[in-house]
Amino acid sequence: MGWLDRFPLGVLAVVAAWLAVAPLFPEPHLTEKWRMLLQGTLVKPIDIFDLVLHTAPLVLLAIRLWRDWQRRSNR
Repeated sequence: MGWLDRFPLGVLAVVAAWLAVAPLFPEPHLTEKWRMLLQGTLVKPIDIFDLVLHTAPLVLLAIRLWRDWQRRSNR
């Protein structure tokens, strides 16, 4: 995970925020795909790909922040 530690945190945060809300209208894809997942209607491969595409930067950001927090706590 060293590559993630070297990736600029600001860029990762901007990309994560951008993909979390894109597109704004009529509704963010992330909201739509998570609702579909919870309702059990997320079955098309393109929808699954879209969910992964819009969720991955948020997961990477969470991992990066957690690793940074752990590193600071161990000092």
